[in-house]
Amino acid sequence: MKLTSLKLNSFRDLYLEELRDLYSAENQLVKALPKMAKAASDSKLKAAFTAHLGQTKTHVSRLERIFRQLGEESGGETCQAMKGLIEEGELMIKADGDRNVRDAGLIGAAQRVEHHEMAGYGTTRSLAQRLGASAAAELLQQTLDEEGEADHLLTELAESEANVHAIH
Repeated sequence: MKLTSLKLNSFRDLYLEELRDLYSAENQLVKALPKMAKAASDSKLKAAFTAHLGQTKTHVSRLERIFRQLGEESGGETCQAMKGLIEEGELMIKADGDRNVRDAGLIGAAQRVEHHEMAGYGTTRSLAQRLGASAAAELLQQTLDEEGEADHLLTELAESEANVHAIH
């Protein structure tokens, strides 16, 4: 969200701000995921980050489709929350020490990102529904479902692989 001079004169204005925030978040993540994949030592974790990169690019495309349908520009917003989450993830990427412990840390950082995205997509989908934008709401729900699946996969990787190896 913009930190200064945010004007919300209508529910539609709020909806557009939320969409722009998501768009910024997803584009930041497109740049961060390859770094996370490179930093991961576990092959399944690398594969999960790489697969989610492809999904994230699809999420960007869906948001662009919504903006086109609205006749609005997608840019101009910087998601400060995602910026902070990615900066925290960078700490894990650059961390020295046991690679298994770093993998567990990368999963934690990635899950914080997923939870932020799930909150954003859930909110924005609800706004779209209230505005009667059912096609956009369906696209947002589809992305929300995929973010939830990514979070679930990360939990499985943490509990069956990363955390097990990190504790030893």
